[in-house]
Order: sequence, then structure tokens, then C-alpha cells
Amino acid sequence: MRTLSLSIIAALALSVAGLATAFAGSYSNATTVATARTGLGRIIVDGHGRTLYLFEKDRRGHSACSGACAAVWQPLVARSKPMATAGAKQSLLGLIRRADGRKQVTYAAHPLYRYVGDTRRGQTNGEGSQEFGAGWDALSPAGKKIERD
Repeated sequence: MRTLSLSIIAALALSVAGLATAFAGSYSNATTVATARTGLGRIIVDGHGRTLYLFEKDRRGHSACSGACAAVWQPLVARSKPMATAGAKQSLLGLIRRADGRKQVTYAAHPLYRYVGDTRRGQTNGEGSQEFGAGWDALSPAGKKIERD
């Protein structure tokens, strides 16, 4: 019985800690877009240095990536206007509303995504992928797709 009580207390403590972390994270600083130098040259990255990609199937500022696609290619979402830092251009940043109601960050009208295969800053493992019916490419600071030679 004592083991069960300790297990319940431990589970509650972990739940409270998880909620506190989630609450703190949801009200953190604004979403930022920056640039970084990689093997592809200078590209657009998120505030944690992870590569941001465009999906060639997206049209007219609307995301064509949802469901299983969005689980692998995670949309860069924001609660408020994103901020450009470190070489990114504020004038190229924007927001669109996804089908699920969240706001997705755009750069040069391209909805932005992170690839789950990029686990560290500077990785570009998603570059050139053809998953989910079209190409995925990193973006230059000018908002143009970068294609690996």
C-alpha cells in the first residue's frame, strides 16, 4: 500500500512539473527566424538553429502538409508576429492560418517547417527530400529555395 501511495505521489509530482514546463514554454519569447551558415551556405533557421524548409506542394500561402506529413515536417507555429534576427529579413516574415487554426510562420510567402530528422542545429537532413508528394528545400535569407547540387 505504501508503494502505491509513493507511486501516486511521484506521478502527481511529474504531472505538475510537466504542466509547469508546458505553461512556461507556451508563454516564452516570440518565435524567431534567423540565419546560419551550413554546408548548403547561409540558410533560414528557427530560434534554436534548426533548419527551416519550404514544401514545393504548398500553393498561394496555404500549407499542403497536415496529418502524418505535419508529424514528420513540423510546421513552425507562432502565437504572435514572428521576429527576424541575425540576418533574416523582417519584411519577408508573415503568418498564415492552418486548417487546425494554428498560425504558421511564412518566409517570402513560403510556409515554414522543421524536419524531425534534424535533431541538432545546423543539420540539413531534409534537404532534397521528396516525402509526401513534393520536394523539401531549405531557404536562403532572400527567401529562395536552395537545392543541393
